[in-house]
Amino acid sequence: MTFPIVSDKVPRMLASTHRIVGVDVGGTFTDFMLVDGDRLRTHKVLSTPDDPSRAVIQGLREMDVLNDAPVAHGSTVATNALLERRGARTALVTTAGFEDVLLIGRQARPSLYDLLQEKPEPLVPPELAFGVAERLDKDGGVVLPMTPQEAEAVVRRLQQMGAEAVSVSLLFSFRNPSHEEHLAALLEALPSRPFISLSSRVLPEFREYERASTVTVNAYVGPLMGRYLGRLEAGVGQRSLRVMQSSGGSISARKAAEQPVRTILSGPAGGVVGASWVAGQAGHSHIITFDMGGTSTDVSLCPGRIQETTSALVEGLPVSVPMIDIHTVGAGGGSIAQMDAGGALRVGPQSAGADPGPACYGKGDAPTVTDANLVLGRLVAHHFLGGRMALDPGRARRALEPLAQALRTDATGAALGIIRVVNSNMERAIRAVSLERGHDPRGFTLLAFGGAGAMHACELAQELGIPRVLAPRYPGILSALGVAIADVVKDYARTVMLTSDDLTAHALDEAFRPLEAQAREDLAREGYPEERWRLERLLDARYTGQSYELTVPCPSTAADGFSQEFAVAFHEAHQQRFGHSDATQGVEVVNVRLKAVARGDRPAMAPREMARDTAVEPLFRAPAFFFSGRYADTPVYARESLTPGKRIQGPSVVVQMDATTVLPPGWVAVVDGWGNLVAESTERKA
Repeated sequence: MTFPIVSDKVPRMLASTHRIVGVDVGGTFTDFMLVDGDRLRTHKVLSTPDDPSRAVIQGLREMDVLNDAPVAHGSTVATNALLERRGARTALVTTAGFEDVLLIGRQARPSLYDLLQEKPEPLVPPELAFGVAERLDKDGGVVLPMTPQEAEAVVRRLQQMGAEAVSVSLLFSFRNPSHEEHLAALLEALPSRPFISLSSRVLPEFREYERASTVTVNAYVGPLMGRYLGRLEAGVGQRSLRVMQSSGGSISARKAAEQPVRTILSGPAGGVVGASWVAGQAGHSHIITFDMGGTSTDVSLCPGRIQETTSALVEGLPVSVPMIDIHTVGAGGGSIAQMDAGGALRVGPQSAGADPGPACYGKGDAPTVTDANLVLGRLVAHHFLGGRMALDPGRARRALEPLAQALRTDATGAALGIIRVVNSNMERAIRAVSLERGHDPRGFTLLAFGGAGAMHACELAQELGIPRVLAPRYPGILSALGVAIADVVKDYARTVMLTSDDLTAHALDEAFRPLEAQAREDLAREGYPEERWRLERLLDARYTGQSYELTVPCPSTAADGFSQEFAVAFHEAHQQRFGHSDATQGVEVVNVRLKAVARGDRPAMAPREMARDTAVEPLFRAPAFFFSGRYADTPVYARESLTPGKRIQGPSVVVQMDATTVLPPGWVAVVDGWGNLVAESTERKA
């Protein structure tokens, strides 16, 4: 069954012939958003963790769009394979003497004084790390040639060890890929051809550890991702299938199968793209995105733009491809609450997932955040998924009883404790992307989405002093919408190492020229008209002698004062990120980056007229527990009744098919012209 948006209840899109289905696979539900001309249609099905493609195909079939519309897909396959260590048997080939590069890593530790911390297990066991006798210098010149005999011997050993995937990361291959390409040719000729991942293709940049880690992650998840996309393509037919990248743009399924490392944060990236679009339509330029799903919470700070990083850690492993700067914590609706060895209440990161799910779903017995919200009356049992799935409050209470006994309270007290703990976890995540990076959250709007985001957002905003919460019209489907409307994006990079003396407009033009030629060729090959292209130049820069760099836009090399404009931009970025800058220091550029964008057909929303009558009748009233210490008689509203201009006061609960919104006491919310629920506290925290 599908759940169409009723055209007289929400803003209609301006005329468009664009038709595409966005799909986001989550830990509990798989979400669908069909963008069809001037209409949107939404749908949800339970995820199928054993094979996510089954839920995708099921949902497309139920929406009656299977084999009928292009599909853009936010995938969690690569992410889960990495998190659960279910990837392929992977070998690493590197320059002789550097076989332990993944094991040694960097000397930096995430917790300096923790004597008991454990490093993540490397993806490549020691017996599958091979050194090949070859050497290039820093400019790509051959110091020690790789002989045919040496290359063939390494390939034979790889074949004997039964490697399903091979990561090749030779020193300075970003300057000269000939040795890597020779090994790839030999590997491709093997009867049982492994998945091949070359650093000169995936990440042609300096820093041997980060490069080796990224290309190894790519190899590790490659076979699994390839099989998954093959099944999905077979199921959805021959129409276009695109996959969301971590950078917020989509790529073809073929490219995603070749470089799955670019999809590690695919689903969360779709959410940020959707949130940014919704906020831009409604006139909110500075937002903190807050995506609380079934398994995790993802937050990202957007100070007028979506921010990217190329130095992310995923499960302790460096992944250096461009991705939206997202901070993730194991706090979702399905997060399991338990007492730790010291007698403290913990929530997450373990999750009940889609199967068995929270106790109130009727299968599992573990107490979760969803069970706590149900016991507190913040979820309405007979209005979950628009009434299409009934929750069991009695089962939720029984699941909470062991915790209540351990905490010497009742089920309500245990539920309240779970909410306090999970809110604290999410509050730390928001602080990590705002205050810890020099941004005052009081200057932002908290944009809440995901199935559970709008239930917790107001309390988090109250604690952080965030003045405003925006719950979009369909918060639980926003990631799927973001996937559907995302631009096509291709990223290119090259290490240049230009010092202050070498940093000229001519030198940068020479560095960007081959990247731009490749970008134009790739976009043309995929059939995107040139009038939709946009090529963005970026520079990875640092003060001379620093170890790490910041990415800043490259000023126009044709304009006068190029050097001065670039220096000012870098000093300002350094001041914002680190709290200091030094205009007397020289600045060097280590990498040039090119972002090639083919603009997608994003719908343009026409705001509806605001109603003069702000009153709205609730569906009914029910008891709900907030931090006031008692259950309050709380109105429950249907989101469909909240048309532009309507106003509600807390405490109140708003139900709809894809999410529930909770307005605590002391909060007031108004529906804007785009159908968003904009909430503000009447008791702002100083």
